[in-house]
Amino acid sequence: MQIGLVGGTGKEGSGLAMRWAQAGHSVRIGSRDALRGQERARELSEQAQVTIEGGDHQQAILPSEVVIVCVPYSAHAATFRALRELLVPEQIVVDVTVPLRPPRVGRVHLPPGQSAALEAAEILGDHPRLVAGVHHISAPHLAALEYPINSDILICGDDKQAKQVMISLADDLGARGLDAGVLANSIALEAFTPVLIHMNKVYGARGTGVRITGIDKDI
Repeated sequence: MQIGLVGGTGKEGSGLAMRWAQAGHSVRIGSRDALRGQERARELSEQAQVTIEGGDHQQAILPSEVVIVCVPYSAHAATFRALRELLVPEQIVVDVTVPLRPPRVGRVHLPPGQSAALEAAEILGDHPRLVAGVHHISAPHLAALEYPINSDILICGDDKQAKQVMISLADDLGARGLDAGVLANSIALEAFTPVLIHMNKVYGARGTGVRITGIDKDI
């Protein structure tokens, strides 16, 4: 599958890029600076012993079937406004942004639109294939390729087929992708991330995750 990562030069995007490339997907990372995107792609390719391409956001988006947006919340609205002119209806768009409010990142903060994903939907207008997920996997775990992702990735969205594609991609990360309902449920998914950040601090954990019990699904 052709995957483009907007914000792919950051910690979370880099980890996702390497793991999906190792799983056999064609991955492109995008940056506001095309040279920065190309340089980071070379670094990640060497680190993961795979081929990852890089460039600006447009170069990452245009050939991609799935577009992953992994930017800080402070850049979220501006990024989606820019993407609105580049996306086509057939593309699946995945918002992994969590509306954290530094320095109190261990406290739940609901943004004006209730969730980052719902704000993205408002910006994109009639784009039908927006889903949200990958909120509960730490960037250090993603980047440590030897580390098994022993947790679940909850995916929500209003397009069932788009959700299933992203659930499959979550499985390819070595996690277990699960259907978490409609896009409005992103309010709960995003809000739980500060709880995990708080628990990391209290218990000295490297990166807590989520495991849903009572579901018989193997990866």
